[in-house]
Amino acid sequence: MRVLSAAQMQELDQKTIKEIGLPGPVLMENAGQGAARLINERYRHLYPGPAVVISGKGNNGGDGYVIARSLLQRGWQVRTLVLADDAAVEGDARLNLEILRKVRGEILFAPDDDGLSAALSQCSGSRLLVDALFGTGLSSNVRGRYARAIAWMNDESAPIAAVDIPSGLDATTGRILGCCVQADLTVTFALPKIGHVVYPGVDQVGALEIVDIGIPAFLLEGQTPAQILVDGEFARHLLPPRPSDGHKGTFGHLLIIGGSTGKSGAVALAADSAMRSGVGLVTAAVPKGIHDILEVKLTEPMTVPLPEVDGALGAGALDALTEAWQGKQALAVGPGLGQNEQAQELVRRLVRDCDLPLVIDADGLNSLAGHLEGLSSCRPGTTVITPHPGEMARLAQIPVEEVQQDRLSVARDFALRHGVIVVLKGARTVIASPDGTAWINASGNPGMASGGMGDVLTGVVGALLAQGMPAAEAAVLATYLHGAAADRLACREGCAGLTAGEIAHELAAVRYELGRRSG
Repeated sequence: MRVLSAAQMQELDQKTIKEIGLPGPVLMENAGQGAARLINERYRHLYPGPAVVISGKGNNGGDGYVIARSLLQRGWQVRTLVLADDAAVEGDARLNLEILRKVRGEILFAPDDDGLSAALSQCSGSRLLVDALFGTGLSSNVRGRYARAIAWMNDESAPIAAVDIPSGLDATTGRILGCCVQADLTVTFALPKIGHVVYPGVDQVGALEIVDIGIPAFLLEGQTPAQILVDGEFARHLLPPRPSDGHKGTFGHLLIIGGSTGKSGAVALAADSAMRSGVGLVTAAVPKGIHDILEVKLTEPMTVPLPEVDGALGAGALDALTEAWQGKQALAVGPGLGQNEQAQELVRRLVRDCDLPLVIDADGLNSLAGHLEGLSSCRPGTTVITPHPGEMARLAQIPVEEVQQDRLSVARDFALRHGVIVVLKGARTVIASPDGTAWINASGNPGMASGGMGDVLTGVVGALLAQGMPAAEAAVLATYLHGAAADRLACREGCAGLTAGEIAHELAAVRYELGRRSG
């Protein structure tokens, strides 16, 4: 499903009004009536109220005036609280305020703190609250009486239905702008907004419902750049074919490069995960000092011992690796690699010299921090990097806080600048492509917050690359399968104490279930 930024939604509204000829008041009527219908259905047990619609003076407030009128016509006891002076309401919102007044709706105005205090005392104890204070255009922190009104809503025991987006939530980044309504239901229009589906916004939204307000489908599909929420329905269409006459050579051979003293488990996790993701063959190239350990740990994957320096791969291993990657379809670099200078130099030279599809993670990414020229010059659009926020901050040379404030933009900007697919890990992992497209992954749970999870993801991405999938599709599908495997396990065992190895063992079953549903 596509999701929109605030600017994209505003552009859609304007195109619908100016190019299609659907007037603004009609869009507002469609939005308000559709939201009122859903609110009436969901909170039927609270009928006839009383309900309070807390509105602003702009278009979101205008939607609220339509909702108040519609609920009133359905027999609800409704008050409308406007956080503005009567004369300050203009445009389409003014039109609907006047209609509400003519149908004898009860309207309270709170243009200042004293007016707000008086109005809130009248509204206390209501059974249902409707938040129509701010819409998707909010971009600065909420202050003053608006913040007081939001705090009052959150403190009341009544459920809150938010109109379009909970007031105080940034529609484009999902950030909380000072304070935010904690909604039980959010009714949005046309398509979800980015802020609805990324953290911390997703925690403020409650149940999300979408109302068709009459914007033509071709306008919705034409928005660029595209942001897509990846759920099972979307992911199943990415599954690579599995021909019945295939053999191990049909499904690719992945070479995994990594490991160092004390970190043999990372390579083992990546290799096992790759095997469980449908690849035909896996070879793990590791320092000779841990080779015997990997021989014991791994059964199906093969291993190759390489020259080492102080327990890690050294630059002298490149010649052996050049021979090892012959006949392979993809490379995965980084799990457990270590951070000595020779290992870092090896990664930089490998990125420069190897032309196979490549996924880079963990210490492989740390090796590239400050040395990104290789990414930009090799394999445009066929390299996948899978940083967590700290690694992303080092690569982009910005603070971690800046990464987390707008994860989608940071990932997208880096992908555009360096020609790579970026998988920015975390709750609601973001995948970004050099063409500007971004995906937000809906699978996964807090049980994934433990060691080794990134190694599992690296193995899945590498396996799908080796099976011939385009890099962006491989990254998107791998991220979904990884999270879905964790969800499957959490359904049985909860979210605490899950291990990466257990999640790896769920991958084949998750892929099977996804494919069976598509069949």
